[in-house]
Order: sequence, then structure tokens, then C-alpha cells
Amino acid sequence: MDFNSLATLVQAVASDSSQTVVSDQEVPPGVLNNEYYRESLRYKKLAQEAFEYGDYDAAAQYAAESLKFAQQSNEYIALQLKIREVNTTLLQAKTRLDWAASIGADKTYPIQVSRARQSYDQALQAKEAEQWDEALRLAREAVQVLAEVQELAPLPAKYTVRPWATSRDCLWNIAGYSWVYGDPTKWKILYEANKKKFPQPDNPNLIHPGMVLDIPSIRGEYRTGVWVSGRAYVPLPKPVK
Repeated sequence: MDFNSLATLVQAVASDSSQTVVSDQEVPPGVLNNEYYRESLRYKKLAQEAFEYGDYDAAAQYAAESLKFAQQSNEYIALQLKIREVNTTLLQAKTRLDWAASIGADKTYPIQVSRARQSYDQALQAKEAEQWDEALRLAREAVQVLAEVQELAPLPAKYTVRPWATSRDCLWNIAGYSWVYGDPTKWKILYEANKKKFPQPDNPNLIHPGMVLDIPSIRGEYRTGVWVSGRAYVPLPKPVK
């Protein structure tokens, strides 16, 4: 190695090995000051001393070792930051899953909760196998899916008929309510489930205020309780295509 190349190498060591940058994330001191980083600094000092003393062969060897350990330090820090991100995201997913369970979201949002639980369990398995990128992807997926879950009341299972003069209640209009079926053409479902309660069972057009109608589930949705005016309800699941 000629003198100019050696000088360039030692200068690179002096500028690079003392400054390890792998991410915009804040690096904990215990992670930054790792054994590879400390070795890099030690070889950097040896390289500078040997260069100043005129032992250029030793300076070149020390400089190369310093750069090697600096690269290993970068890789170590990147791994530790990834592991920390995985653990943080898993904790977010676990916290969200616990919250979803506390509000009964497994009944009101069964698809989302099931998907999130599956992604979370798979993320734990990937973490155990030290597949950090896959663990992070799955943990983020669990958090993202659970973002759809809201603390809303489950869909009502019953509806008390209101006066025509104020609410225009008839089977057609009732079926069209968003918390019933959102589709007035499904009025026959209500009729078949409730016609024994009608004053004239053969006449679906005759209903009276105060009648309590059962609202059958049509898409496997969970329903409970009687409809309450002003209450926010979970949306009706979309039909499976």
C-alpha cells in the first residue's frame, strides 16, 4: 500500500469509526457503546499512533481492523433497534387485543379480532425464531387490523315499532335502517320472523306501535338487546363475495 492510500485509510478510520450512524432512531447508550464499537475505537487509536510513529504496515492493519469492527458495530446496533421495534409493536398489539376483548369486540368485530389474533400469534413465533423482519410485519399487521375496531354497541336483536306519523315505520323502512339490514328489500326476513306477532299474520302491512320485532342475523353478525335511539352501533358486516 502506498503512502497516499494509507493516509486516506487512516483518515477514513479517524472520521468514521468514532461515529456510528445506522438509523434516525435514538440509540440507547448501552447499545451504542457496544463491544464492537469499543474495539473499533481501540484499533483507531493504534492506527493513528502507528501512522504518526511511521510504522505504516501496522497502521494499515490497525485501520482495517478498526473499520471492520465499526461495520460490525453498525450491524449490531441495527439489529438491536429492530428487536426493540419488534417488542414495542408486539406490546402495542397485545394492549390493543386486551382492550378489544374487554369491550366484547370478538362478537362485534369477529373477523378483525380473529385476523389480529392470528397475526399476533404468528409474530410471536417469528420472534422466537429470530425472524425479526417477519415478526415486525406481522405485529404491525395486527395493530393495523385492530385500528378498525371501535367501542360501539353490538347490533340490536330487537326493535320496538314507532308511530307511522313520526317515524314512518313499516317493514320496508325498518329493514332499510343501517342497524337492521340497510336494505329495505329484505323486509320479508323481518316478516317471516315476526308474523305470528302481527294482528293479522297474513298481512305484512299491518303493524302497530309498541310491537317488538325480532331482527334475525343475516350474515352471522352478533346481535343483542333492543334498539336504542341515538346509540352508535357497529356496522353490518359486508356480504361475502
